Amino acid sequence: MNQKLGLVALAKAGDSDAFQMLIHQEKAKLYKMAFVYTRNEDDALEIFQETVYKALISISTLKDDQYVTTWLTRVLINTAIAYLAKKRKVITLRKDMIENVRDTGSVRLEERIDLLEAMEELEEKYVTVLLLRFYKDYSVKQIAETLDCPEGTVKTNIHRGLTLLKKKLKGEYFDERKNSCL
Repeated sequence: MNQKLGLVALAKAGDSDAFQMLIHQEKAKLYKMAFVYTRNEDDALEIFQETVYKALISISTLKDDQYVTTWLTRVLINTAIAYLAKKRKVITLRKDMIENVRDTGSVRLEERIDLLEAMEELEEKYVTVLLLRFYKDYSVKQIAETLDCPEGTVKTNIHRGLTLLKKKLKGEYFDERKNSCL
């Protein structure tokens, strides 16, 4: 962590090599997050590149160096939302696209496709909090800090998003934890 903070300080001072090393440490997570938003490699790369550019020109505005990962995630989310709003195209899911998303172990490909299709129908605010909570394993507090909103709003959006997903999936999958259908 101290090494990362040192890199942040150097990057804020204008050291492009330090900035490049910071991005190198975060690139896989950032790309995966962009891919989840777009479900397209080319669009995900474009969002990732735009995020890196925006981060480079505004790194000096980072207030607290220890939150560089949170800050980069927020820049990426804002970039992805703006990109998708501008593009507004229909996203078709293909098997090869789904396989690039995080491997969920025992979950079948068909179930992952159903989940992604159901998430496409949700409002952006629900998609964002669900991705951060369950894909990136952020705590409610971290999500609130990333999105700059109250923790209660995050909890509400997670709950509403999960409720909407359950309705969209219409009890098709068995939840072993609750021993019932979703």
